Amino acid sequence: MNGPEIALSFAPELHLFVGAARSAGRTPFVTDGASTLGHVVESLGVPLTEVGRLLADGADVSVSHVPQQGEHIEVRAVERPQRVPGAPLRFLLDVHLGTLARRLRLLGVDAAYTNEDPGDAALAARSAEERRVLLSRDRGLLQRREIWAGAYVYSDRPDDQLRDVLGRFAPTLAPWTRCTACNGRLAAADKDAVHEQLHHGTQRTYDVFAQCTACGRVYWRGAHHARLEAIVQEALRAGTG
Repeated sequence: MNGPEIALSFAPELHLFVGAARSAGRTPFVTDGASTLGHVVESLGVPLTEVGRLLADGADVSVSHVPQQGEHIEVRAVERPQRVPGAPLRFLLDVHLGTLARRLRLLGVDAAYTNEDPGDAALAARSAEERRVLLSRDRGLLQRREIWAGAYVYSDRPDDQLRDVLGRFAPTLAPWTRCTACNGRLAAADKDAVHEQLHHGTQRTYDVFAQCTACGRVYWRGAHHARLEAIVQEALRAGTG
C-alpha cells in the first residue's frame, strides 16, 4: 500500500487479536487511501464484534470512516454489559461450544446449538434470520457480513466461557426452565405420566419431575444435581453482584 500513514492504538482487551507488535501503544500503519476503518481493523485480525468506540484524533467516527493522513486512530473494546438491540436476547453457538450451550440452557438462556457442524454460511444465515447473537472462537466466522450480531468467546474453559458471556451480555436468568439437550421449555410432569421413561430405582427414589415440551426428555434432581446447582448459584451470585 502507498497511501496515508496513520497511527493505531488498540485497547488492551484487543491485544489478543493484534499481537505484540501492535500492543505497545501507537504504531504506524499505511493505508491504501480508500479502505474504511472497519476494513483496516479487520485486516489486522480484530473482529468488529469486539470493537466499541472508534476515535480519530479524539473524535468518534464510524466503521465507514476513511482514515486520513496523520490521524491517530483509537480502537476501543466493546463496553460491558453490551446492549443488543431487540428482544428477547438469544444466542447461537458454533459446534465447538457444546458445554457452554448446555450451561446457558441450564440457566434458562435461549441458546441454539447443534453438535453437527452446519458450516459457517449456515450459522451466519441463522444468526441473521433468527436475530441471534453468534458465539464463537472462530474469528473468520465472526467477520462474516451476514451475521446479525456476534461475540468472540475468549477462553477455552467452560467455566470461564460462561462467566465471560454472562458478564458481557447480562442475560436474564431463569434456571431449570430449559431442556439442556434441545433448548426447549420445561414443564412440571406427573410421575405416573412419565414412569415409562424412568428406571425402577428412579421411580422409587424421586417424586418431582419436569419434562421438555419439545423433545419429551424427563428431568429430576439426580446424582448430578449438586454440581449443576453450584453452577447455577455461582451465576446468580455474579448477576446480583
